Amino acid sequence: MYSRQIFKDYRFWCLAAAVIVLALLFIHPSEQRKSPVYNLTFVIDITRSMNVEDYQTGGQAVSRLEFVKQSLRGLLLKLPCESKVGLGIFTERRSTVLFEPVEVCSGFAEIDAAIAALDWRMAWAADSRIANGLMNTLEMRQDSGSSLVFMTDGQEAPPVNPRYRNDFSSVRGAIKGLLVGVGGMESAPIPKYNSRGEPEGFYMADDVPHRSTFGLSNLNPEEIEGYNARNAPFGSEAVAGNEHMSHLHETYLQQLSAETGLHYHRLIDSESLIKALQNGDLAEQKQVETDVRWQAALAALVILVLVFV
Repeated sequence: MYSRQIFKDYRFWCLAAAVIVLALLFIHPSEQRKSPVYNLTFVIDITRSMNVEDYQTGGQAVSRLEFVKQSLRGLLLKLPCESKVGLGIFTERRSTVLFEPVEVCSGFAEIDAAIAALDWRMAWAADSRIANGLMNTLEMRQDSGSSLVFMTDGQEAPPVNPRYRNDFSSVRGAIKGLLVGVGGMESAPIPKYNSRGEPEGFYMADDVPHRSTFGLSNLNPEEIEGYNARNAPFGSEAVAGNEHMSHLHETYLQQLSAETGLHYHRLIDSESLIKALQNGDLAEQKQVETDVRWQAALAALVILVLVFV
């Protein structure tokens, strides 16, 4: 009699249905869906100006490099399975790839750990020749089959001599990608560190070059104070400037993006970054296996609510 009463109780059947639905979770149900799939190689500027703290996270000031890392780690969570991500770093005049693109779902932990470990101390030289580094990266990656996302604040150190600007005509349009501007528009001091990596204040005007002294000056010799063709092609007058301060050189990066055929985007957060990737036509539409376990979990939750309500 009691067992009959149980079988008549709707709550018994709800619980039985919930158990069956939850059992489905263990067979990992999936379905084929059309989804944008990415193949991206991120190359991150790790030069010292990327240590400038002009971003805010949770009410705390964070460096440009740290914000890039946070944004990329957030982006990883939004990329669909079968997308691939590779990682590289830039300093001086060239880039190096740390690893080739890896599938994001199977390699998530490794990719995330590699991004989290990025550090300015990985730099092999102190110069920051953005145009040279971008040229080197485009030449190196044009046959890789991967789109490029080059992230930098655009500060050339020392400043580029207009006479010797790079010609990107040989690589223009050779690779799809995004040139991402990092940093604030207001100038901020660049943190200085000693040989042990400990903070030591900020760079001052006397610590950095304020002009390039490579080759010949772009000015007419008659306009150069103390000009001497052999001994002082840039003149004898000391140059004052604000290269010890740093801001996002957005106009310069937009110019580079036009010359290289890359799209330009200013880094705000990971949400706007993935929209920029979509707008840059960097995805390929593919049929991919999509995890639908959430549907079974939701159904079980609704059934259990019915039991108690």
